[in-house]
Parts: sequence; C-alpha cells; structure tokens
Amino acid sequence: MRIHILVLDGVFDLGLAALTDTLDTANQVAGLLAHAPSPVEVALVGVRRRVRTAQGLTVPVVPLHGAVKPDVVLVPALGAKMPDTLAARLAHADMADAAVVLQQWSNAGAVAGAACTGTFVLAESGLLDGQRATTSWWLAPMFRQRYAKVMLDESRMLVNSARFITAGAALAHIDLALSIVRSRSPALAALAARYLLVEARGSQAEFVIPDHLSHADPVVERFEGWARQQLARGFSLEEAAVAVGASKRTLARRLHSVLGKTPLSYFQDLRVERAVQLLRTSSESIDQIATQIGYSDGVTLRVLLRRKLGRGVRELRARI
Repeated sequence: MRIHILVLDGVFDLGLAALTDTLDTANQVAGLLAHAPSPVEVALVGVRRRVRTAQGLTVPVVPLHGAVKPDVVLVPALGAKMPDTLAARLAHADMADAAVVLQQWSNAGAVAGAACTGTFVLAESGLLDGQRATTSWWLAPMFRQRYAKVMLDESRMLVNSARFITAGAALAHIDLALSIVRSRSPALAALAARYLLVEARGSQAEFVIPDHLSHADPVVERFEGWARQQLARGFSLEEAAVAVGASKRTLARRLHSVLGKTPLSYFQDLRVERAVQLLRTSSESIDQIATQIGYSDGVTLRVLLRRKLGRGVRELRARI
C-alpha cells in the first residue's frame, strides 16, 4: 500500500508526527505477527517545494510531479486552530492547488483521509459534499457554515464514508492512521495500538465544551444560558423561545445551523456535561445526580450517558 501524506505549509507538528510515527510503528511491529502484511510505503508530498511546520521545522517533501499515484492520501491538520486564523489560512493560494491534487487522486481511486483542521482542506476540494464527516469539535459551527453539503457529526472520533475517512482533533490523527492499518490487517492495527498505548475511542463527545460552541451565535448563546438554569426543571421549547426572544422555529433553525442539533438534543448534552462533572467531583450516587439534572432515577441517566459518550458510570468515575 502506497500512502501519501499531503503536507501544507504551517502543518500542525503533532498531527504530522502522529501519522508518520503510527504508520512507522505498524511497519516495525508487523514482523511479530504470524502472517505479516507487506510494509506500507509512506511519502511526504507537497504542492510547494518549501514546506515548514507551524513550529518552523523544515519538512522534506516530494514535489507533485515526482509523486506516483497513491492508494491513500492523508491530510494532517494545519497549525491554525481557531476560526479566524483558520479562515485566513484557507484563503492562501496553495489551498486551491491542494484541492486540485486531492480531486485528481480521488478520481484515480485513492482513499482520502484527514484529521482535525485537515478536514477543512479536504472539504475545500468539494470531495466531502454529500458525505458523512467529522472534524475538531470546537470548529463544528464554522465547518457547517462553510460546507453545508457535508453531513457533519462532530461527536464521532472517526467517520468512514465511501472512500473518505475523517477524524477529530489532534490525537485523532492516531485513530486515522490506525484505521488505514486496520483496513489491511486488523491484527496489526490492534498490535500497533497496544505498543502506542491507544485505547478504543469512538467519540469526541466526552471532550466537548458545550458553552464554547454556543458562542458562535447570540440566539444559541442565550438558549445555552437559559438551559443551564433549567436542567432540574426539564425542557420546554415554548419557554426557551420566550427566554431567548425568538420563535420556536427560529430557535430550532439556529441550533441546527450552528450545532447540527435540536434544542432538546442540546439540552441533553448540557445535562450530560453536568452529570459527568458531578460524577467526577462528588461522591453522590447516580440517583442523586439524576435528580439534580431533572431525571426521576439513575436508570435513564445511565442510558443517556452510554448513548452519548459510549461509557458507563464506573468508567467515567475511574477517569477522575
């Protein structure tokens, strides 16, 4: 398997290293398996001859005219991590060149993957239109506004859709690399994960800070403030609309546009956030915590935690 890592100027150092080191680890431990797959060939390619990382390190890249067709192309994150700096970076001329080469490789049959802000580079090419994808959780509002045709689920750590793979923030680069290894050999991916001390993790939801996302829109921000005061009382769309000064329809539309959620779903996210905080900072029982956030017993809360985070009460408390 031939893998190209498309390295753009200002690449996120940790993301690039996570991809290359994970793939290299897989190659090194493959010989321990009874039926070892052939090594993956990794090449760093660039749309410019001179590439530096966000920390100023020079990256030796293969120019596009000297690169053979890959089986897989991966796009690591850019060093620009916040909406304003990321938007400015996406306006640079090399983005258009990256979009062209990604389209060419994809049309030739290559699988395309990206992690963190690298998902924006892949989305800029139009290849993700009509596809499911994930991205860095705090950039989800920006992603939805720029790429309305992409079906975004930022709660997921990794999303496979057709011939595209997208991963969440920062260390999700490891999940992305392991998914490529897993497509060739599940046993090798499992072995490499053990050497890297990486446990299975399917969700970013546990790391999301809901009020950070709400600040992307004043109506959503007002709803978030109202909702936090109502966790114990319960949800009412009518009361929420009055509190934020918008119609029920407008409130629902703004929530969906910014967060991709219904008001009730976001209200449940806030309940989950509060429940996890109490689980990790108090010795109260699950039933006592459930009462504080509006549930009559702990059974419903247990189900909600498992559905939203993929973890049970014991697992969440064990991570204190």
